[in-house]
Amino acid sequence: MLLFLYNIFESILVIEMILNVSGRCDIVAFYSDWFMNRYKEGFVDVRNPFNPRSVSRIKFENVDAILFCTKNPIPIIEHLKEIDKPILFHVTLTPYKEDIEPNVIKKSEIIKAIKELSSIVGIDNLYVRYDPIFLSDKYNISYHKKAFSAMCSLLDGYVKQIIVSFIDIYKNVRKNEKVLNIKEFSEDDYREIGTCFSKIAKEHNMTVQTCNEDENLEEYGFKVDDCLSHELAYNITGKKYKNWKARKGAVCNCVTMVDIGVYNSCKHFCKYCYANFDERMVNKNFENHNPKSSLLIGNLKDDDIIKERVK
Repeated sequence: MLLFLYNIFESILVIEMILNVSGRCDIVAFYSDWFMNRYKEGFVDVRNPFNPRSVSRIKFENVDAILFCTKNPIPIIEHLKEIDKPILFHVTLTPYKEDIEPNVIKKSEIIKAIKELSSIVGIDNLYVRYDPIFLSDKYNISYHKKAFSAMCSLLDGYVKQIIVSFIDIYKNVRKNEKVLNIKEFSEDDYREIGTCFSKIAKEHNMTVQTCNEDENLEEYGFKVDDCLSHELAYNITGKKYKNWKARKGAVCNCVTMVDIGVYNSCKHFCKYCYANFDERMVNKNFENHNPKSSLLIGNLKDDDIIKERVK
């Protein structure tokens, strides 16, 4: 009986947590020093975006793995040897220029960094995101085909998994509609992207996939897979996780993750971004960033309610 009760309580106390760094802003590109300060300190605080007085404290001893999502991995590369957790990378590499991505570094530098990451974390733990795709007079189908082919050629042997998504009409997208000049996709457009991207990826020993997309392109050779699958999560941690809570009506089987980022805090100012919708607030938040704070933006307040997060 005692052994039975012990096993029950042991299963209850098992903590399963993967950090997402971050889907809300590019912590790696702009706040790597802060992140490493938090890692060395042993915990990070995250303010609830919907209830600002509520703060979750996450202890790194309870973290199983870290997924870094970034457009610029360079600032964190030199610190990776200091992190004794399994590490995954999603590096976004798009073909857009400064009119769409004003503060993203040169794509040649991103390519070089991706190659370096491949040798550090391993090709199986590195994904490139060609994300999001939108069409305009300037960024048309022909443009995307040439850009995707060039990217795959340059990363041949360093990357084998590419995730593609299509633009969603967020608040920031509507605000920037004149700059983006988006054209609606036709069925022919989806077919051409699907068949062409699949062929190019195969030629370079890569797979190309969608995750949680209405147009998944499976019929044209795309994989339909998860951005962070249960299989991969189990392989690197030995643990099982719950499903991510996708938007209503959507199907997503990615494992659940804990995001430590803050909306309206990324200085890339990409015109299609879902996490930035007020550039004045971005600048204000950037000014309020303290590398020594436990919070990404600002500092703890006397009336904050801090609770340790364990899942």
